[in-house]
Amino acid sequence: QVQLVESGGGLVQAGGSLRLACAASGSIVSINGMGWYRQAPGKQRELVAQITIIGSTNYTDSVKGRFTISRDNAKNTVYLQMDSLKAEDTAVYYCNAEVLTFGRWSFTPYWGQGTQVTVSS
Repeated sequence: QVQLVESGGGLVQAGGSLRLACAASGSIVSINGMGWYRQAPGKQRELVAQITIIGSTNYTDSVKGRFTISRDNAKNTVYLQMDSLKAEDTAVYYCNAEVLTFGRWSFTPYWGQGTQVTVSS
């Protein structure tokens, strides 16, 4: 019903930048919150940043001042601009969206397939 497709991951040197994008498609009526999570090897998945439909944002402490989340509601797309990258930012990054689809009365969380970000020190 709903697909989230991420792009923009890759290999970058410490101090560099990457921009992730996640586009939602399918039977979408509305999207509420959108966010980015990451999971490093041997660690639990953690919230990186989230943004509400009106643009309010929240970041985990370790990325404040370095990462910026934004969204384009017309394109059902969320972005994560990552600057001053560190080796500890290496992880698989997943996008998440709370989506209201046709025929349903509540928002349902959907996940992307993940994109690898590797920061070399």
